Amino acid sequence: MELVAGCYEQVLFGFAVHLEPKASGDQEKWTPVADFTHHAHTASLSAVAVSSRFVVTGSKDETIHIYDMKKKIDHGALVHHNGTITCLKFHGNRHLISGAEDGLICVWDAKKWECLKSIKAHKGHVTFLSIHPSGKLALSVGTDKTLRTWNLVEGRSAFIKNIKQNAHIVEWSPRGEKYVVVILNKIDVYQLDTASISGTITNEKRVSSVTFLSESVLAVAGDEEVVRFFDCDSLMCLSEFKAHENRVKDMVSFETPEHHIIVTASSDGSIKMWKLKEDKGVSPSLLCEVNTNARLTCLGVWLDRVTDTKGSLLPADTKGSLLPAVEPSPVSKQEQSKRKKKESGREVQEEERHLKPDTKKCGLTGDSNKPTKGSSLVSTKKRKTVEMLEKKKSKRKKIRMMQ
Repeated sequence: MELVAGCYEQVLFGFAVHLEPKASGDQEKWTPVADFTHHAHTASLSAVAVSSRFVVTGSKDETIHIYDMKKKIDHGALVHHNGTITCLKFHGNRHLISGAEDGLICVWDAKKWECLKSIKAHKGHVTFLSIHPSGKLALSVGTDKTLRTWNLVEGRSAFIKNIKQNAHIVEWSPRGEKYVVVILNKIDVYQLDTASISGTITNEKRVSSVTFLSESVLAVAGDEEVVRFFDCDSLMCLSEFKAHENRVKDMVSFETPEHHIIVTASSDGSIKMWKLKEDKGVSPSLLCEVNTNARLTCLGVWLDRVTDTKGSLLPADTKGSLLPAVEPSPVSKQEQSKRKKKESGREVQEEERHLKPDTKKCGLTGDSNKPTKGSSLVSTKKRKTVEMLEKKKSKRKKIRMMQ
């Protein structure tokens, strides 16, 4: 298990959490140990997402960086958006969805890291997006005061709802029967079957993060030290507890066979893991904490296995959808060398047909052989090789001129 958090200081922190075996009568001991710091961006980090193998980070420098958690190496960067990357979501392990201030939502193949589809989603910024557990629908909110529903099977807009103010968070429930839309300190609860508001939860201060603990219980953090648990049916506050010394910036919840855990990150620089009780009316107990001494902005939990984490939901039945539940396979050196060559051979063409989704059925880009303009995976090693070759060429030209 690894806690990953981004900050204003342009750094991604990684902390491995070890669960020490308990002796009879002793309590379990969770120990976070500093694992890595990764300074890939040139501006503050704004979003983070995790799959079973990769951690991806978005930044105000307009790039998405990929970090291979299995090998602990920088896997390169995705360059497509113009503007701050505002949200990143993995769906399963095969696809990454990104949103940014340029109003675009992009669907990426998380195996070959190609942009499969780029959608002009909002007239203003895309502020947040959430994928339905089935993988067939997605919701997005933006600064154009709209809530948009996307048909991911056909890759097009399905419904547009005008809202009175700019929403900054939207989130599906675990079963996808309801969703919440956050505007400042108000949380509107929508029912999927009616697409109408069933009630509104009011937090004391502006909401910074929400995560569903169950189909009806929602954890809410805001510009304050407190985290609250609300019942989405009765709209009542079940409990609250002081989590940090400063405002809580982000939260992630997940389940292990033995525990239901929520992790919180704060502007005070600390990351804390809490064990949830079965009765959500009872405050959770602190398992461990670590101080980064940085102003944290975003949070993720890498579990080293396929896990249904709240806020990063895995698909239930994605038959016929743009986002199939396909398990990732590690990229071998042989495959990497093939990709660098011109892909015109019969063997490579057959491999491409096998790996790529059905574009007609899924509503992807019309010609899958044409690269998407402006999107690329930039490898640091490859960039250095190109620079060396250019230098050698220039030297040869100088020698010829002298002769």
